Amino acid sequence: MTQRLRAFGAQTALVLGSGLSPLGDLLEVDFEIPYSDVEGLPAPAVAGHCGRFLAARCGGRKLLVAVGRVHLYEGWDAEDVVRGVAFLQTAGVSRVILTNAAGSLNRQIRPGGWMMVSDHLNLTGKSPLTGSPHFLDLSNLYSPRLRAAFSAAAKATGLDLPEGVYAAVHGPQYETPAEIRMLGILGADVVGMSTVLEAIKAHSLGLEVAALSCITNWAAGLSGLKLNHEEVISCGHASVATLALLLDAAISGIEGR
Repeated sequence: MTQRLRAFGAQTALVLGSGLSPLGDLLEVDFEIPYSDVEGLPAPAVAGHCGRFLAARCGGRKLLVAVGRVHLYEGWDAEDVVRGVAFLQTAGVSRVILTNAAGSLNRQIRPGGWMMVSDHLNLTGKSPLTGSPHFLDLSNLYSPRLRAAFSAAAKATGLDLPEGVYAAVHGPQYETPAEIRMLGILGADVVGMSTVLEAIKAHSLGLEVAALSCITNWAAGLSGLKLNHEEVISCGHASVATLALLLDAAISGIEGR
């Protein structure tokens, strides 16, 4: 399976988070490989995470798409959570774009939109590098070059793409209003249950990293509404067209030529 994906020749990979799997329907797909066909790769069990790789094209450029991921809250270890990203690196990519569904703490970053991750707070209590003295510098984890490419693409297409800090928590329960107030004090703009472990692992493997958050809801205590996964999936589906437009506009800058 790895050889087939390497032969496809994509340099950029995209990991799709909750509710974003319909993006595959908007891409030109050459072939797909289920996660179950890759030895040692855990299969997602959460709604909204299909579990397959797509060899696709976007804006005339080749793109490997990982549709879905596994999470710590499903009972997986940090090493399991990042196996998909590690596999993409063996498949020959040099950069990875991570996406996720997130709740907003910032009144300027509203549900229904997207945010470019500029930095993160790892509050999961886990690291994919545990077990070795890998003192990795994370100062520029989220590539300034890729962020600039997405920012330029957003301006060119008239899309609003603010930057902000993503706080990763363990889950699976949503946060309490008190926890959301704490995260705000710590400097978070949005909160979710994924992405940062994959970003750390990808950076450790020498991959260029970008991350985009689909803002699916206001965080606990900001709207008075109950939080539920169905809302997250629904908002993710509704935001896929915007992601496709952004990717199509950004891909030439991302590829750097």
